[in-house]
Amino acid sequence: MTNSEQSCEPKFFDGDILIKNGRIITVDSQNRIIDNGALLIRSDIISKIGTTSEMADMHACTVIDARGGIVMPGLVNTHTHLPMSLFRGFADDMPLITWLNDYMFKLEARYIGPETVQCGTLLSCAEMLLSGTTTCCDGYFHEEVVAEAVYTSGIRAVLGQGVIDFPAPGIVNPLLNVEHATSYAQKFKNRYPRIRSAIFCHSPYTCSKETLIHAKQAALDTGVLFQIHVAETRSERDQIRQQHRKTTVEYLDSLGILDSTTLLVHAVWVTDADVDIIRQRGSSISHNPESNMKLASGIAPVLDFIRAGIPTGLGTDGGASNNNLDLFTEMDSAAKLHKVHRFDVGVLDVLSVLKMATIEGAKAIGLGNITGSLEIGKKADIIILDTHKPHLVPMYNPISHLVYSATGADVRDVLIDGEIVVKDRKILTLDLDGILIKATEFASHLTI
Repeated sequence: MTNSEQSCEPKFFDGDILIKNGRIITVDSQNRIIDNGALLIRSDIISKIGTTSEMADMHACTVIDARGGIVMPGLVNTHTHLPMSLFRGFADDMPLITWLNDYMFKLEARYIGPETVQCGTLLSCAEMLLSGTTTCCDGYFHEEVVAEAVYTSGIRAVLGQGVIDFPAPGIVNPLLNVEHATSYAQKFKNRYPRIRSAIFCHSPYTCSKETLIHAKQAALDTGVLFQIHVAETRSERDQIRQQHRKTTVEYLDSLGILDSTTLLVHAVWVTDADVDIIRQRGSSISHNPESNMKLASGIAPVLDFIRAGIPTGLGTDGGASNNNLDLFTEMDSAAKLHKVHRFDVGVLDVLSVLKMATIEGAKAIGLGNITGSLEIGKKADIIILDTHKPHLVPMYNPISHLVYSATGADVRDVLIDGEIVVKDRKILTLDLDGILIKATEFASHLTI
């Protein structure tokens, strides 16, 4: 037990966990910041928020002293391909289509199976937890294995089984891709409290019109989120326009794909009319600035999405195209990218970016009533940052520091559902050393 934590027998407590002496960034509707704040967790729910002095008479089984650090909502990563962290750095600095066709698809066909999916997922979960992400939205293959690994880690997640119109890991016959995804979505929809299932169509250029319609209907029938890469590159935009005489968004809308349970990932090459269609249909956006920059895909019109009231979250994409899952660095990149793109230093202010990584991201994947902000009645998904570091001192504006100065390495403690999963930068739910050994062993045999 550390000096930052005290414990007692359960019969003596009034609440489960009391966090005190922290600067609380609520990201609630009033964007409250509570200096020297305290927060009481009862079971898995936030039951009281106030100042440490106001809550001095509160007693809990576990007391965590934030020691002046920042207490804030856990971050929400709205787009990942968790197992792909095993391919981190293997194929860099090439166009998306080359990267996919000549490397990633070949690597997946040769190496991706249940054992490697489990290893890659655990590796990604460890990275996310240690960098303050408490919720992620994933899309990949062998997603039932992903779900079991994510459950082991303790992270909250929306997990989508991949659909694509050619043989893929775990799907030898692509004619059965939607049936496989539907079976997974039904099986894992309510299997674990922190996990929701989803269906993930790779893209409009790898899925036929019939597949897209079938998969979306399956998602509607099952009551799960539908995810799809949309308008990621200029070549995709040109291909869809040539084939269908429509923009990618117009094409998907004509098929009935867009509604309030659809998450559009990337959405880089979209028009003003597309933005209005997305707004009208109630769909959401996952913005992945670092992946888009690394693959030279372009810059999404994020400011237009936000001004239109479209829920827009941040995503890292997979570990092979970023090449990390640190949402703190993603916030920094998002803020700076759009300023230089618009030649306007006021674009995407720090509060707007922080919301993208928390409450707006939670809304985008259908979890806005559960997580993404620190409010009474919400799940206790909370991270504590150690701010006693040279790059975080002095601190005039804590939100500025979160966006421009902090990194995932500053995260000290992580709680999900009121459960401590990272304590003093040590993961309590996973064997990190064992995961690193397995991932290193996998890499030693990797060839194209």
